[in-house]
Amino acid sequence: MKKLVFILLCVPIISVAQASWQQQADYFMDIEMDVSDFTFKGDQKIVYTNNSPDTINKVYYHLFFNAFKPGSQMDVRSRTIQDPDRRVGDRIFGLKEKDFGDLSVKTLKQDGKKVEFKELETVLLVKLNTVLLPGEKTELKMSFTGQVPLQIRRSGKLNKEGVDLTMTQWYPKLAEYDFEGWHPNPYIGREFHGVWGDYTVNITIDKNYVLGGTGYLQNAEEIGHGYSKKPVSLNKNSLTWKFYAPKVHDFAWAADPEYIHDKVTSDSGVDLHFFYKPSVNVDNWKRLQNDTLGLLKYFEENIGPYPWNQYSVIQGGDGGMEYAMCTMITGERPYASLFGVTAHELAHAWFQHILATNEAKHPWMDEGFTEYITSLAEESVLNKSSKFPHKSSYDRYYLVNTFQIKNPDVEIDQPQTVHSDRWNYNFTYGANAYSKGSVFLSQLGYIIGKENLSKTIKRYYDEFKFKHPTPNDFKRTAEKVSNMELEWYLNDWTRTTNKVDYEIVSYNPESRGLLLKRKGLIPMPIELSVVFEDLSVKKYYIPIDLTFGSKGFTNDVEEMPVWSWVQPEYRFFVKDNNKKVVRIEIDPSKRMADVDQENNIFIVE
Repeated sequence: MKKLVFILLCVPIISVAQASWQQQADYFMDIEMDVSDFTFKGDQKIVYTNNSPDTINKVYYHLFFNAFKPGSQMDVRSRTIQDPDRRVGDRIFGLKEKDFGDLSVKTLKQDGKKVEFKELETVLLVKLNTVLLPGEKTELKMSFTGQVPLQIRRSGKLNKEGVDLTMTQWYPKLAEYDFEGWHPNPYIGREFHGVWGDYTVNITIDKNYVLGGTGYLQNAEEIGHGYSKKPVSLNKNSLTWKFYAPKVHDFAWAADPEYIHDKVTSDSGVDLHFFYKPSVNVDNWKRLQNDTLGLLKYFEENIGPYPWNQYSVIQGGDGGMEYAMCTMITGERPYASLFGVTAHELAHAWFQHILATNEAKHPWMDEGFTEYITSLAEESVLNKSSKFPHKSSYDRYYLVNTFQIKNPDVEIDQPQTVHSDRWNYNFTYGANAYSKGSVFLSQLGYIIGKENLSKTIKRYYDEFKFKHPTPNDFKRTAEKVSNMELEWYLNDWTRTTNKVDYEIVSYNPESRGLLLKRKGLIPMPIELSVVFEDLSVKKYYIPIDLTFGSKGFTNDVEEMPVWSWVQPEYRFFVKDNNKKVVRIEIDPSKRMADVDQENNIFIVE
């Protein structure tokens, strides 16, 4: 009997431990880049700590550059998806061998002994000689070679704006192992999931090149190039740039001999670095620096403190893509676009790198939350104000529904739980991950209140930074803040293609009776306004039973009895009998994502 009691008492303790642990992978890399042909070789050591309760007998690495070869999974997918990404299309298929991407592991040892490994295109499977027990560490040492592909998607050499090197997803990277197991996703072109660790990276390259990226430069006096006033020695053909990056889950860098390098510092002590070529609109890049300070301040005040003391905005890549402590963006843009892409990628520093949900499984938690907060940040920094800052997100979400209705035989609408590589259309992936994810937050503010949403975002960041949170973690945070139950919302919105659709069916002027109908499958609390002939307004709030609570209102809003989700219709009588009703509207704020808003307004003749 005593043994049984002991086991039962231990169960919740084990459960908590499984939810809180994170693996650790500390990298030590020495890289030599040959800029005559953009090939490189490297030595890598990873000290891998197993903080899980599991015994590990194998590990996986990502070999991202191998995607840039004709016939690769990325190539085939890019040519066969219904609406190919115009940046990729058949460009991989047409590469010449000198422009292929390649990442080849030459030797690999565990704790000094050779291990068996197998390359599966962009994934390396390694069978450990010695199993890694919970709480133990092991050392994985390898030598590898690489060839930088012609710039096509995110990584590469010689991008369309003439940047020599955008080095992202460029090294053998240990895959993530978490409470759900291994995540050795082949690289098809979507998002990422990584292990936090400390990176020590030494990059030897032609002395004329300027580098920017992840990590703090450790030898600025030796390097010069804008980092120090000390001139670079002319007796060397190459220089070694030494970087250190603490607690990151990726390492990216870019290099070009023409980079201009500027630096500004925020009031919170964060150094913002800017790397760009003189061929861009330099005035725009100078203007961007002060506005980026404003963006950083907004995100720190409305999400949480930025935990490193450096961030770099770097011209490179093929659009805009976030990485650890930096972003790569194309720079030849009108200012509005340059500012917008910087705002979006900087916001990713919080949602992609610090919170770091598994983007392959839940891209909407990163892209959608980023789109939501970016819309607010841009208006704040540019001193603009609109009643509906997330309108573009709603419009794009509605577009998918409209297309699906007009084309019922085409499966374009899919649940947000679809793996990021499995979407039928690139457009639908974007609309769901970015726009529907943004609407998820905005509509949550409609459900629990704007103030509670703001508190939820801050608490979520504070409690789950560096923990790879899941959708349920965010939902539970919102429930704790609002004291409302939200499982119905998370389930219907992210795991189904159900829709919100309400209708004002009728209004009887004589009895003043109002009939509402829920036509869609997703139930929602209803905010409703009644406008009288003298233009005065009466506001009503109809809670739903599934929240087991209400967001609360001031005295100018009358809270009505609960609308049970099983009841398709709801009736009540408008008060203020001496006033003629001229207009009735469901959700004047437009934050409830009703797919048919034409029947949300009723004009009384």
